Amino acid sequence: MNIPVLTVGQINKYIKSVIDGDSNLSNLFVVGEISNFTNHYRTGHFYFSVKDSESAIKVVMFRSSAQRLRFTPENGMRVIIRGRISVFERDGQYQLYADDMQPDGVGALNIAFEQLKAKLEAQGLFDDSRKKSIPSIPRRVGVITSPTGAAVRDIINVLGRRFPLAEIVFCPVQVQGSSAAGQIADAIDLINLHSAADVLIVGRGGGSIEDLWAFNEEKVALAVSRSKIPVISAVGHETDFTICDFVADLRAPTPSAAAELAVPDWREQYSYIESLMLHSANILKNQIITERSYIDSVSNSRVLKNPLSPIENARQTLDILLNRLLSAQRNIFNDKVLSFSAACVKLDALSPLKVLSRGYAAVYVNEKIVGSAGNIDMNNDIVIRFSDGEIDCKPIKKTIY
Repeated sequence: MNIPVLTVGQINKYIKSVIDGDSNLSNLFVVGEISNFTNHYRTGHFYFSVKDSESAIKVVMFRSSAQRLRFTPENGMRVIIRGRISVFERDGQYQLYADDMQPDGVGALNIAFEQLKAKLEAQGLFDDSRKKSIPSIPRRVGVITSPTGAAVRDIINVLGRRFPLAEIVFCPVQVQGSSAAGQIADAIDLINLHSAADVLIVGRGGGSIEDLWAFNEEKVALAVSRSKIPVISAVGHETDFTICDFVADLRAPTPSAAAELAVPDWREQYSYIESLMLHSANILKNQIITERSYIDSVSNSRVLKNPLSPIENARQTLDILLNRLLSAQRNIFNDKVLSFSAACVKLDALSPLKVLSRGYAAVYVNEKIVGSAGNIDMNNDIVIRFSDGEIDCKPIKKTIY
């Protein structure tokens, strides 16, 4: 009996053909827990294992299938995988080639919602500090929604009823489907680019989570977060929450409620203006009464009734003050005259001329008075000064006592 000798590659090809030909393995569902998950970001392929309490199997999910997932697989996540069993010939290893995958027990959209919510919250996109205030009286209201749904009619009706002065800038978009998120994000950027509105309403009517999913896309959340125009999110009904609601500056429970939050009620504004006018009129009336009372009190004053009275009183006061001034001036002058006379008497008594008039004389040498004979030299020129004149002399003899 001749037994053929096979190569490794031939064996792996044979096993692969056997497994691939088994219809039970060509389309099956496998439930288990993800482990050793690897996301090859460059290729977009997913590689991981799915296991239960007894065993494990390798799984590969190529990019074409992975990009259709609404959520990102994670280690420890329990999933249901649809795919086929085949052999990777190079390693001689059989593995599960996944075509689709759903979370077991929780929907894929719910998982994707919670994952994106946690990611954006960690980036600070939900922080209250980022929220912009809604203008109290906007001139232009931007509306981004479907042109055919009930939401746009409700928004237009409410805006027209509450504040018809506001201009509506409508940007029609798809609100569900694969291209809806891109259109919504582009519309937000477009209105911001042209500063075409003072406030933006972004939303749609109610529906399932699949219908509302465009407002849970990351591209819409990022467009809302970078909008310089305040954004009001109005998606679905009051119980519906989307990622757009968390990022927006204000969430409205319905599109109609968003329109009510976007503009004031013109009737309330009219009443407010009327109250301001009445208040202003009362203030003006009270001011007029106060000023009129002041004018009456001034017109009845003694000054206006007898304008010369203050002048006469002032003139009388001036005369009294003038008399006091003249009297004080005379007293001061007299005091000064008496003081001057007394000083003259004292000065005359001390005058050397007074002494000379009594028969005395003063001797000068070189214009300096000499009080002692010892201070005179025999060769000095001497001047003897009397009360009525002076004599130039020369000393002949000096005797000192």
